[in-house]
Amino acid sequence: MIRLAVLPIASLALGLMLLPALAGDQGDTRQNGTAKVTLWSHAFLSEDELAMLRMVQTNDQALAIFVPDNKGFAAMAVSPDDGFLRDGQPVASAIAIAGLPDAQTATKNALAACNQSRKGKKPCVLVLAVEPG
Repeated sequence: MIRLAVLPIASLALGLMLLPALAGDQGDTRQNGTAKVTLWSHAFLSEDELAMLRMVQTNDQALAIFVPDNKGFAAMAVSPDDGFLRDGQPVASAIAIAGLPDAQTATKNALAACNQSRKGKKPCVLVLAVEPG
């Protein structure tokens, strides 16, 4: 009976760990033109990585590179072990997905693509989400 209780508790704990990234509870949301851009400042991100993500969050030209046609929802996921930038370039597992019909689909696709590409052991987390205006 103890074993049966451990599985639901472990599942609940995992769900609670993922909740902030999926629900947006701890993200910093800012208006960039007509879009709302949310950034999650995870502890594993370096100052350079955060600076680049903040630029996308606040600069309309940087956002246009991330979401070229300013249509649909977008999300970016990063592996905590791989990071976002290495030698000034985004790592292969830092996946941005744009032009999707809703936030949930963008988040799901970005996380899945990142997890498929990551080299590190820790699962990917959401670092940016864009809601069109």
